[in-house]
Amino acid sequence: MQQVYLGTTGLAVSELCLGTMTFGGAADRDTSRAIVERFRAAGGTFFDTADVYTGGRSETILGELLGDDRDDVVIATKAFGAMGEGPNDRSNSRRHLVRAVDESLRRLDTDWIDLYQLHRWDPTTPIDETLSTLEDLVRSGKVLHVGVSNWLGWQIERGVRLQEAAGYDRFVALQPQYSLVERRIELETLPAAAANGMGVLAWSPLAAGFLTGKYERGQSAEGQGRFAEWVDGMPEQGWDTLDAVRDAAKSLDAEPAAVAISWLLAKPDVIPIVGATRPDQLDATLAACDLDLDGETVRVLDDVSAPDRGYPYDFGAVEGRPPRD
Repeated sequence: MQQVYLGTTGLAVSELCLGTMTFGGAADRDTSRAIVERFRAAGGTFFDTADVYTGGRSETILGELLGDDRDDVVIATKAFGAMGEGPNDRSNSRRHLVRAVDESLRRLDTDWIDLYQLHRWDPTTPIDETLSTLEDLVRSGKVLHVGVSNWLGWQIERGVRLQEAAGYDRFVALQPQYSLVERRIELETLPAAAANGMGVLAWSPLAAGFLTGKYERGQSAEGQGRFAEWVDGMPEQGWDTLDAVRDAAKSLDAEPAAVAISWLLAKPDVIPIVGATRPDQLDATLAACDLDLDGETVRVLDDVSAPDRGYPYDFGAVEGRPPRD
């Protein structure tokens, strides 16, 4: 597995990030250990978690499993969600974030967090309050870099412009849902991230397992996991995309999951977040690091999965007039 830089920072991370949402839930401690060992053996150094994952158990287990390897790995975590019953036990407020960082540091058994992300946009807290709090956390050394997850394009622009005006450390990463069947962030959110030099950590790159090929068109997914209803509502374009992924996998003698992850790896500054409930589930996604999709395969996948742009995204070109350099 190659090492890449996160956005425009000097922070080197593995080209795949291990998501640990299952730790302490679908994956018990021993299984989580086997997953981490498999990822580390393949050269993985980047781990993503959040305080709300399995009620904090994900952070605790991850901290225990990394142990003496802490200096050799990069840890990202997130805050926003409710961690208690009180009115101040959630949000991007100063009160909540200051406490949330300390609790995450304790659970992770570390002195610093490499990437601290706002899990969601918070309409209830003034953004100036949130940004000044993040800056204080960076200056304290508890946090090295800051990022956001699930933000819209205008929210990214608003945040970064305020950070620049105040002389704060800027957001360096965006964590959105991104896959061959969920590309709508390409319309606004990805351009905003790219314009601001932010790396992209793609969550659910296999679309909740849909792109592994385990589901079949016309057959109900009822009883096959918590995303069954979402799969049953998959539009025809999604099934057409899966057919194209399967065709590519067959021609390359690869697994559909490897093709789907490799497609993301071909995108600039995109790091897929891969997860598992068993160590063997990592095999297909790790294989993506050695799979080079040719230009024609990428074009086919791009075309079949392209989101409907519509107005105003198809209104920018002016006939007969070349773009400026």
